[in-house]
Amino acid sequence: MVTDDAVNPAKVSRGLRAVPRGVWAIGFVSMFMDISSEMIHSLLPVFLVGTLGASMMAVGVIEGVAEATASITKLFSGWISDRLGRRKLLAVLGYGLGALSKPVFPLAASPLQVLAARFADRIGKGVRGAPRDALVADITEPGARGAAFGLRQALDTVGAFLGPLVAIALMSLLAGDIRAVFAWAVIPAAIAVLLMIFGVKEPQRPHAPARARVPIRWTEVRDMGRPYWSVVAIGVVFTLARFSEAFLVLRAQGAGLRPALIPLVLIVMNLVYAAVAAPAGSLSDRMNRRLLLAIGLLLLILADLALAFLSSIGGVLFGVALWGAHMGVTQGLLSALVADAAPGRLRGTAFGLFNLATGLTLLVASALAGVLWSRLGAPATFLAGVVFCVVALAGLLLLRPRRAA
Repeated sequence: MVTDDAVNPAKVSRGLRAVPRGVWAIGFVSMFMDISSEMIHSLLPVFLVGTLGASMMAVGVIEGVAEATASITKLFSGWISDRLGRRKLLAVLGYGLGALSKPVFPLAASPLQVLAARFADRIGKGVRGAPRDALVADITEPGARGAAFGLRQALDTVGAFLGPLVAIALMSLLAGDIRAVFAWAVIPAAIAVLLMIFGVKEPQRPHAPARARVPIRWTEVRDMGRPYWSVVAIGVVFTLARFSEAFLVLRAQGAGLRPALIPLVLIVMNLVYAAVAAPAGSLSDRMNRRLLLAIGLLLLILADLALAFLSSIGGVLFGVALWGAHMGVTQGLLSALVADAAPGRLRGTAFGLFNLATGLTLLVASALAGVLWSRLGAPATFLAGVVFCVVALAGLLLLRPRRAA
């Protein structure tokens, strides 16, 4: 398959040196927003259950609905970014909405209000997600996309472990006042918005403006080709095998981890995630990507088994670390596969469709996890994850997406 992004392989440099400055800037934007988000998210399950009296099922539904909302929004934001040819504008709007949602969390008095804040926050994520990923693909040579997406994901994940670390420090300084910690999360969110506005320059689109503004036809979306839809199918079965990280936090609390140290769960997960993402992305430019995806699924199987059968704090954190390794291997790689398989003019829409499919699947997976936890206990939730991993591995053997030339 040859796309409109085809280049002479001899001119393509590999590794992090080939990643444009714009991708680094976008990565730091993601980092600051994730610091803000994870300061809240690392404590939110405990806040919902312990402070607001929410059930485990409610936690699963809130997290699932939030992520599904983001994914549905990504579909339309990707389509709009293709039509307007202005990816940065939508990214700024998305980061701005995410920042505006942050003050709601410290003021929430019920699970419904938390759901509203998560809903707004995830709409912001959805508005920015597909245009941002398409922008990364637009400014990066095809042969360096694995490294570019891996780097962006790594910087994003650096924020994802710094956020819980800041939350732990603030919990200590503020005598365990979760609402006060949530209030401080507004600051890094504001920094992210300012950096996106002043630090990222949108390049000239490789396609003529008049052509970029032609309305997308659904027949074109349908006819993106078997390689693209194979990537979507793989993303769906991958997502069935995982669910919201809120359940990792609650598993650690059940193992006896003190409330002030609960953010340690996401620190461990994201520290491993960040360490693995960039090298895995660079490696995916040089080796069989399906093999790397299979390795990621095997890591998730090991994580689920550890979380199901190891009940000590150390055992749970070991499982969390394996979960982070799985994320580092697979998430940037899946984005690179989407970028490879999608036509350049429809790339924003392609990311939107992919995120829609996987986000709706995550809603199902998280709701199911909450039901299993409520009725059968934590081990049943993670053992169900193992079953879905096996299904995903079988699907990976049957589906063979081809890389773009």
